[in-house]
Amino acid sequence: MKVGFYVGDYTYEVREVPDREPQKDEVKIRVAWCGICGTDVHKFQGKNGASVVIPPIILGHECSGIVESVGAEVVYFKPGDRVACDPSYGCGKCIWCQRGLPNFCLVRHGVAKGLADYVFPPEQNIYHVSDSLDLEDAAFTEPLSCAIHGVDLLQMVSGMTTVLYGLGAVGSLILQLVKETGQSNIIVVEREAKKRALALRLGATEAITDQEIEAVAKSKNIDYVYECIGLRSTMEQAIQIAGKNAKVMLFGLGDPDQPIKFNQFEAYTKELSIYTSFLNPHTSARAVSLLESGKIDTRQIISAEIELADAGEELATQENLRNGKVMIRLSGEH
Repeated sequence: MKVGFYVGDYTYEVREVPDREPQKDEVKIRVAWCGICGTDVHKFQGKNGASVVIPPIILGHECSGIVESVGAEVVYFKPGDRVACDPSYGCGKCIWCQRGLPNFCLVRHGVAKGLADYVFPPEQNIYHVSDSLDLEDAAFTEPLSCAIHGVDLLQMVSGMTTVLYGLGAVGSLILQLVKETGQSNIIVVEREAKKRALALRLGATEAITDQEIEAVAKSKNIDYVYECIGLRSTMEQAIQIAGKNAKVMLFGLGDPDQPIKFNQFEAYTKELSIYTSFLNPHTSARAVSLLESGKIDTRQIISAEIELADAGEELATQENLRNGKVMIRLSGEH
């Protein structure tokens, strides 16, 4: 079967690896679609994502597909089932899993390396999707589940003002989730005019630039801020423009070699709460339900559909990634 590897030094290769049958509680899934994530870009650039990167590694983790076969211990899935994957494995036994935080599992690892003809995750990481949900949309299960966790952490109340930095793929998902919380104002900060227009279509009340948001912050208390870019400049500004008693979510994956600075005294006088969000503990089923409900628009987020062989060029140039979610066509089933 064909598999897409990051092999080091900004190099991507498609290799043939032996096919196999699933063992024990594994589910063999014929991958239909896999999205490219910002963490795949970080890995391609030799930086760490959610885990330490030691090439060669298989890229991709936002995948959906159809069950091909199942291991002898599998109970709830059968060949032909349409499914989405949670790529992050928690053992269920360590102290963090016992606390209900499998994202911190002591032996956590990826179990759905999606840039491949087949993946073999354990049954506990597989979710049924309805016939009404297109498999390309179902591949958004993992990024949407991460977005849900990030929004959950802030415990938002209605009638407030929220600012969201960056309308990439994950920012577009978080915007739609925030809209469901009943905010009075949702202001998207985005330099690109096309993305500002998309923000308004997806439910923002206002879409402005990073220069314009500073004036807004002087006239209006900003209660919640989501930074979905990961640049030092935007993370620092997100903390700066947050209002009194505000909550700031640094969701964007920042460069580990570019730590941010902020005025801790100003944060103290405003009584800021600064959050980060790591992975997607117990949110995948909710992501599938939201996608099936039709409340999350994924089609306006997709910027390109490309083949497995073309993923390396996209990772290097980010030509389409800059405009949204790039979907890799594996079997291409819908």
